Amino acid sequence: MERKIHTTNYFNTFIEVAPDTKATCGTIPPSREQRTVAEIQYNLISKCPYKYSSDDVLFLVFAEKNGLAQSEYEQQRKLFFSKGIPCLRTSPLTKSYGFGIHCNKEGKVAIYGIETEEYHNFLKDDKIQKVKAVRSTRK
Repeated sequence: MERKIHTTNYFNTFIEVAPDTKATCGTIPPSREQRTVAEIQYNLISKCPYKYSSDDVLFLVFAEKNGLAQSEYEQQRKLFFSKGIPCLRTSPLTKSYGFGIHCNKEGKVAIYGIETEEYHNFLKDDKIQKVKAVRSTRK
């Protein structure tokens, strides 16, 4: 039996920072010996804007955190997406570090600091859908 494959990809959508973020500008996550989810996501997206989809970013974080070999990627990716997983609306970049995430029409992502003109232009653009990142605290 073939497993259902889930996706976290958004298309032509802007993920705004979380309503309860304390960030006032996009801040690079601090570097740690054991790289954090935020650091891995930031490096992937900021160094290669619009190269990766949300699914790509989330799987590559999983692969690094679990020490997967490149040869395991295909099989492990199918397993990873065989169950629902949280999308980039739960990313620490959007919740804590002050970045919005733009998903273009191909589903590829780039980040923009809350203080940037680009961030505010996305908010004003009626042609793209807007969703807010998930709050860090409950209301």
